[in-house]
Amino acid sequence: MELLEIRRHMGRFPPFDGLSDALLDAVAGQVEVGYFRAGTDILVLDQPITELCYIRSGAVEVFRRTGALYNRLGEGDIFGHFSLLRSQRVRFPARALEDTLIYFIPADVFQHLCESDDHFADFVELERPRLEAAVAELSKANDMTVTRIRKLLSRPPVMLEATTTVQAAAQQMSEAQASAALVLDDDDADPRHTFTDAGGCAWRLRGILTNSDFRTRVVARGLPPQTPIGELMGERLITVQSDESVHEAMLCMLRNNIHHLPVLLRRLPVGIVHLSDIIRYETQSSLYLVSNIFHQPGVEGLARLAGDVRGAFVRMVGEGATSQMVGSAMSTIGRSFIRRLLELAEEALGPPPVAYCFMVNGSMARNEQTIVTDQDNALVLADDFVPHLHDAYFKALAQFVCDGLAACGYAYCKGDVMATNARWRQPLAVWKRYFCEWIEQPTPERLLRSSIFFDLDAAYGDEAFIEQLQDLIAAKAPQSPLFLAAMARNALQRTPPLGVFRTFVMEQDGKQNNTINLKRRGTAPMVDLIRVHALACGSRAQNSFERLDDIASTQLLAPGAGEKLRYAMEYLSMVRIRHQVIDLERHQAPDNTFVPEDVDGSERHHLKDAFQVLSNAQKFLKYRYPIPARTGAVR
Repeated sequence: MELLEIRRHMGRFPPFDGLSDALLDAVAGQVEVGYFRAGTDILVLDQPITELCYIRSGAVEVFRRTGALYNRLGEGDIFGHFSLLRSQRVRFPARALEDTLIYFIPADVFQHLCESDDHFADFVELERPRLEAAVAELSKANDMTVTRIRKLLSRPPVMLEATTTVQAAAQQMSEAQASAALVLDDDDADPRHTFTDAGGCAWRLRGILTNSDFRTRVVARGLPPQTPIGELMGERLITVQSDESVHEAMLCMLRNNIHHLPVLLRRLPVGIVHLSDIIRYETQSSLYLVSNIFHQPGVEGLARLAGDVRGAFVRMVGEGATSQMVGSAMSTIGRSFIRRLLELAEEALGPPPVAYCFMVNGSMARNEQTIVTDQDNALVLADDFVPHLHDAYFKALAQFVCDGLAACGYAYCKGDVMATNARWRQPLAVWKRYFCEWIEQPTPERLLRSSIFFDLDAAYGDEAFIEQLQDLIAAKAPQSPLFLAAMARNALQRTPPLGVFRTFVMEQDGKQNNTINLKRRGTAPMVDLIRVHALACGSRAQNSFERLDDIASTQLLAPGAGEKLRYAMEYLSMVRIRHQVIDLERHQAPDNTFVPEDVDGSERHHLKDAFQVLSNAQKFLKYRYPIPARTGAVR
């Protein structure tokens, strides 16, 4: 029975969880057990080491040769493997932080495991942190993240000169059985789209001509057959590089509502991918869903798609999508609802009296939306907006869209951060004044507004309005130490649910007793602290993972700290998403909570690791952004 208990416990934690039954039995039969009181040494520097150490219970501190703390470990962790693999002498001394039970695995058994199991060998030889290994396991099942879009190309593209007539273009496309062709000219004014063909001639990629263009731009407008196809080209050309993933190409199509996408090898056109190509490769219901959204004639039809949204969410998670993929797809679906609602609103109300941009904030702006979400949006209007002449139109527009979103499953914002609120329906100049005041004179209310509105993106309309606001933030925030210090302290208000002895602290608010809210205690404070660092380095990125990329190019964080935040963010996000799927499959309303007793020991262990990363990052935040001298405390 004792061997079975040892085997059962070790089999729950990496790298032992991947061992065959035979290898796990062999390990359990050779284990020796040691007990250490809190404060006693387990491994002493430079002494010979003959065993791998596995923590059965308790907590251990591991130190560098200098005496500096290297790591804190808990149940299921291993240590000593680095020394066994190298000098056979202790390089990282270890001490019991609490009363601790250790399983000692003899060196010859450890060596046998390294030789017999590649997964085990990779884990101990690369010394990959446990949380990183867990995230890798979550994501490796999904092929769309690694498959390049070039894999879907079956033939070179049809390419036509801009002087080709409409009739000749239709004949050549018919002969090639192609639904689209690339349009070229010899103007090299735009180096971004110039390339040299196999014959040494220089060309510029002007645009793309599709079957749909013949219907809408030629037949519908009554153009003569001799019209040059160059006259049909728009100004905006959307392309994708051949080494981008299938997933990225799919999202590019969804965001821009297009069905054909030119594929480039650097600047050389190598093919055209059609939406159907991706559907054949990897059927994702989100593709059909977005198409359905734009074909709905009214709000009632859009509202009926709410069940399809839930179905797409469940399927994406079930097929192994990462949190970035799920968040991006769900945000794209949300934007598609907004765009279609605005199209319907303009059909009903008429064209807008002045230019505008419908701004989204929060998780949709960050491309981090899940199935549990509410509305965070606003209207940015052109500066020639005159309230008594124009506001009635935009008030009606906002009401139509926000009511429509609510009907589609996007709850009204409890804090009234919606375009229906006149405060958040303002000209661009007013928004710039808002943002400047929030940065230059931070107060608790303004800090709250900054946390909401400084995640911003354009959903529909004049995107340049939002770009100007993003530029303003990126320019002013890094030069405002008081604002950064205030935002840092604001980001510390929600802490991870870790107790003194690495146990979970449960919610006890009368509503969700003995549960943990993964958004309030995990992903939200993680987003907050990443945002502070992003503001400090002038990042224009909105997505948390992309912000971490920008932060990594600076010296704001210690080496390796950004990667720990990335793995912790991904793991917390995926656990949250997966528990929402469990709720849906149980026909329950999904939320952000989970009961620790409902998950296995390995997942609880990884959660503690992720929460510990968050806790350490929060402690660093206050140190990294001190309140400037002579300013006093932020009240």
